[in-house]
Amino acid sequence: MWQQKLIQTDRGDFEIFEAGNGEPLCVTHLYSEFNERGYHFADRFVDDYKVYLVNLKETGNSTEVQDEEELSMSETSKDLEAIRSALGYDSWTFAGHSTGGMLGLVYAADHPDSLKRLIVGGASATNEYMDDEESIYCDENPHNNRLKEVFSILNSDDATKEERKQAGREWTKMSLNDPSRYDEYFSKPSSGRVVQKRLEYYASNELPTYDIREDISNIKTPTIVFCGKHDSQCPFVYSEEIFNLVPNSTFYIFENSNHSPHIEEKEKFNGMVKDSFHLV
Repeated sequence: MWQQKLIQTDRGDFEIFEAGNGEPLCVTHLYSEFNERGYHFADRFVDDYKVYLVNLKETGNSTEVQDEEELSMSETSKDLEAIRSALGYDSWTFAGHSTGGMLGLVYAADHPDSLKRLIVGGASATNEYMDDEESIYCDENPHNNRLKEVFSILNSDDATKEERKQAGREWTKMSLNDPSRYDEYFSKPSSGRVVQKRLEYYASNELPTYDIREDISNIKTPTIVFCGKHDSQCPFVYSEEIFNLVPNSTFYIFENSNHSPHIEEKEKFNGMVKDSFHLV
């Protein structure tokens, strides 16, 4: 179990969960909520780092926003800075997956002196992934119609808890290279519930104009970019583009993974985490 703490900062109070020992590493996701059960992605780092799993504003017991703009990646990066400062670190490593990775790229671009290392995967530096036929979010993708039905269930006030659970399971299965291994992959309890308010802000206010390609070409932080070769959410070419744009970066390709190589190729992912200490 992860240890819960409430951190007071000049930008509000934040609920965090700690585990592991070693150099400090921050993990969060743009629109997920965590608890003492941890998070499958964050779990991969606790053998090598002191991990801080952060509940952003409007998630868990963290501060609510006064203005919707506080939900943006840029403002959220300022929150992460406030948390780092309150914890007493001059710098730390950030690791993010999916939109957590996108947040990490914005963080590194906006606050270049605060990150010792950056680890991002299954992400994109542009909204173009939404129009790529290889992405389940694209209207032309064969799974998109069913995905929209899944989202309708997740957003429905009339859906039962079990119906929502099954819908979430189906969404996750669409993002696995071998869906038949779902029960094996997710046998350990974890957290990471989607927080609708943050997701809706991202979809409505940031995604329509999201393009940080120019910004990330100036990142100086030593960076690991990783991606599953068969990623069905943010297809492989978008992680490849991040690697090509970020100057001091290394690219890890997971040949037998979809969107979650930290689960689908756990041992290889653990090796990548250990490699991160060689980043300079």
